[in-house]
Amino acid sequence: MTRKLSYAEALLEATHQEMAIDPSVLVLGMGVDDCRGIYGTTKNLAADFGPERCFDTPLSEDAMTGVAIGAALGGLRPVHVHIRMDFVLLCMNQLLNIAAKARYMYGGTVSVPLVVRSVIGRSWGQGAQHSQGLHSLFMHIPGLKVVAPSTPYDAKGCLVQAIRDDNPVMFVEHRMLHFQRGAVPEELYALPFGKARILAPGSDVTIVGVSYMAVEAMRAAALLAEVGVSAEVIDPVSLLPLDIETIASSVAKTGRLLVVDTAWTACGATAEIVTSVMERLGGRGIPFRRLGYAASPCPTTKNLENLYYPNPATIAQAAYALAREGGKPWQPLSVEAPEVVEFKGPF
Repeated sequence: MTRKLSYAEALLEATHQEMAIDPSVLVLGMGVDDCRGIYGTTKNLAADFGPERCFDTPLSEDAMTGVAIGAALGGLRPVHVHIRMDFVLLCMNQLLNIAAKARYMYGGTVSVPLVVRSVIGRSWGQGAQHSQGLHSLFMHIPGLKVVAPSTPYDAKGCLVQAIRDDNPVMFVEHRMLHFQRGAVPEELYALPFGKARILAPGSDVTIVGVSYMAVEAMRAAALLAEVGVSAEVIDPVSLLPLDIETIASSVAKTGRLLVVDTAWTACGATAEIVTSVMERLGGRGIPFRRLGYAASPCPTTKNLENLYYPNPATIAQAAYALAREGGKPWQPLSVEAPEVVEFKGPF
């Protein structure tokens, strides 16, 4: 495929195409009808489909989540957009006790086809209350599905699948991913949940990168290749359901596992992935390590952010230590990611 779109353009195309073929699909959220359209992901939807199907909402996440759930129960397919995942905390009861459980509690007689898009991740100036990756909270809840694709191709296919799913789906997107470009077919397609993607083959160590960390893991793999270490990079894509089979098969081949998340490691996605792999492989004394946020609230200043988040150099260094256990320590030169350099401010 030669046609390339940005991650944001892929999300916009998926939404536009689904709205065009299914009049029950609607988009709501603060700023979705703004000229900038949530990083461009909802741009011109209000103009193309009217204010009844793409509309701004009040600063009341709990109430508007109730509206979205009610719309889903009534036969519509709402896509509720939160420009920061932190604000989803204001509607946890609605999502965890109503949306996730309605189908079970009513014996399958109702469904809640709701997509909750939430943006996570670094970008200087966001601080402790605007930078959190809280996807592991939702991974804990039966009745929800959680996806966090890293490529434009997977972003389009996963969003189409999420819109068509009869269950509530938490769609996690890192703000730095909106800059990424990749091959995306123009035709409409859906990708089934629960299938990881091998981004790069390797033989010495398996690196699993969640969301934007898959991009950083690919950069780390390039650094490792320069010193003779072959890293297999895997993007889980779907966090609930989780494709442990693909990851475990890779670890059985490489014998080493590094899991990197754009969140804290305690009780998080890294812990779930490592534990599930070890259960699948019976332990076997496989060396592993986890990387994620430093154990503190997210800092505001950029120089502290650079220390707080995993980056290609720290990922490569950790993977090298696993692959060359007992060997001479190695520390690659740290180079800032282009999209981080391009980012001009917190909003």
